Amino acid sequence: MNTRILSIALASVLPLSAQNAPDNTSESAKDFQVYRGTQVSPEVERIYEKGLRYLVRSQNDDGSFQGQYGTEPGVVGFALMALLSHGDDPNHGPYAKAIRKCVDYILKNQGENGYIGSSMYNHGFATLGLAEAYGAFQDEKIGPALKKAVELIISSQDKNRFKAWRYSPEASDADSTVSGACFVAMIAARNAGLKVPDKNFEDALKFFTDCQSPSDGSIGYMPRSGAHGGSTTAIGVAAFAYARKRDNPTFTKALKKMKSDDESGGGGGGYPFYLEYYAAQAFFQGDYKGWQEWNDKQVKRLAETQNEDGSWDAGLGPGTCTALGLLSIALNYRYLPIYER
Repeated sequence: MNTRILSIALASVLPLSAQNAPDNTSESAKDFQVYRGTQVSPEVERIYEKGLRYLVRSQNDDGSFQGQYGTEPGVVGFALMALLSHGDDPNHGPYAKAIRKCVDYILKNQGENGYIGSSMYNHGFATLGLAEAYGAFQDEKIGPALKKAVELIISSQDKNRFKAWRYSPEASDADSTVSGACFVAMIAARNAGLKVPDKNFEDALKFFTDCQSPSDGSIGYMPRSGAHGGSTTAIGVAAFAYARKRDNPTFTKALKKMKSDDESGGGGGGYPFYLEYYAAQAFFQGDYKGWQEWNDKQVKRLAETQNEDGSWDAGLGPGTCTALGLLSIALNYRYLPIYER
């Protein structure tokens, strides 16, 4: 994925604060705060809260965000998920207003045919955001909008000769980045109770297999195109893991390649936050022990690179990078349905 591509493309649980939590734990356990039955370190919470405060401050009145790509519905979808991931009450908690503005912006950018934004890339991530908000955030418009958005994803895939996705709903070619966005949106929609035929998942997984290199197991941007900065391999791993196909040879080979790239320090390309967004999901769903080790390193990386205002920026704009950076450690909270193992 490059900058041009992204520009084209692109219940309720209140966290216990340290001062309000019951003091009935051991000294070592006091180094963690409890969120939905899991333990989150103060370092993760500090980083996450600081990032969320930046997102709220940089949000425009219409729900979009300041900076490069901030008006893309897909970026607003990322920010919506980052806000929801923290586990605060989405309807009355401290980020309820920001969540409302994100949802309204996505809904306002949906056309009559269900299409959100100006590309299937934006459409996939915006649909994913709606799917995660559905059932948690009180807005009767989300259900019908989500249904129309998912129906467009399905119809676009059915018409595509690769049975995958590209930038336009009418496209006949496909790539693994847009396909990853649409695939995970379908997974989230099915988790939310919407009907998605098994065949659509199977067809998409076949496309990822067709994109895999027989030599090293990496998953390329397109069939026979080679790896794309490591992110496309992570996308493929996440897709097979979400589909509960961890015994599939494509998954096994791609996970091995992804772990090798991570150990060698390679695979980030020019868009590390995009890679890290998918790598977190791929490791968590595909190799939990591997995720624990990767997550420790990621928390350290984010702590060292977070700007004073709470943002990150690696060429995709601070809104995009901050939302993706937060989502790369959001699995520590285990709140969003898409992140359940």
